[in-house]
Amino acid sequence: MAKIAINPEGAAPLPVPLSPGIRKGDILQIAGQVPLDPASGDLVGDTIGEQTRQVLRNIEDVLAAGGATMDDVVMLRVYLTDLDHFAGMNEVYAELVPRPYPARTTVYVGLPAGLLVEIDALAVIE
Repeated sequence: MAKIAINPEGAAPLPVPLSPGIRKGDILQIAGQVPLDPASGDLVGDTIGEQTRQVLRNIEDVLAAGGATMDDVVMLRVYLTDLDHFAGMNEVYAELVPRPYPARTTVYVGLPAGLLVEIDALAVIE
């Protein structure tokens, strides 16, 4: 079974050695997505709500390129730079992630300047 790189159409090439997504059979792993506009690479948003919204849009783009939707996601891992951002991230997350909610882990990390959130996803496609 081949491992296939998933790259959303119109997204700029990444400046780092990774694929936005990898599909192998029915499994689609989405690399950590950050709040950058995929076409321009510009940071989107100054607040945790704005950045979380962009990150989830980016995840949806990679899912679509791999033949999946948010309904196929079984696990999300959220990386926040500040404990105080949890409520704002959770508010947008609850609005945009469909029920039943995927399993989730949230951890606090250091990210490059300006980035408040990063999220990766695991989808199983039937």
